[in-house]
Amino acid sequence: MASLNVGNLGEYLREQRRNAQLSLRQLAEAAGVSNPYLSQIERGLRKPSAEVLQQVAKALRISAETLYVRAGILDAERDGQEHRKDGATRAAVLADPTLTEQQKQVLLQIYESFRKENGFVDGDGAAGPRDQENEPGPQQTAG
Repeated sequence: MASLNVGNLGEYLREQRRNAQLSLRQLAEAAGVSNPYLSQIERGLRKPSAEVLQQVAKALRISAETLYVRAGILDAERDGQEHRKDGATRAAVLADPTLTEQQKQVLLQIYESFRKENGFVDGDGAAGPRDQENEPGPQQTAG
């Protein structure tokens, strides 16, 4: 049997699904994936795409970044301390049960705009503050 190194991801997903008190079928429906496919992910037989992980994370109301690391899409060590802080901030917002999904998304958009304004890039890694680049940013607008 071929090992895809996603067993840890599958176990984690199963644990999160059970904590959310969702059946496999309910989670599959909420995430927009097939029941057999989700079952294969949980058993470590399939390696899901980042898009599928994002859908599952949203359905479970957990951090997609956590799933990316567990699936080997993101390397927590390589991404460094800044990315982990950013992921923790996102995870805290996404895990807050007092906010609606729309409020969470708006809050994350505001957070990203502040990061960009301060010279940090999102995506593959964090860049230093803009003043180290010696270039004024186009983000300075009248608010």
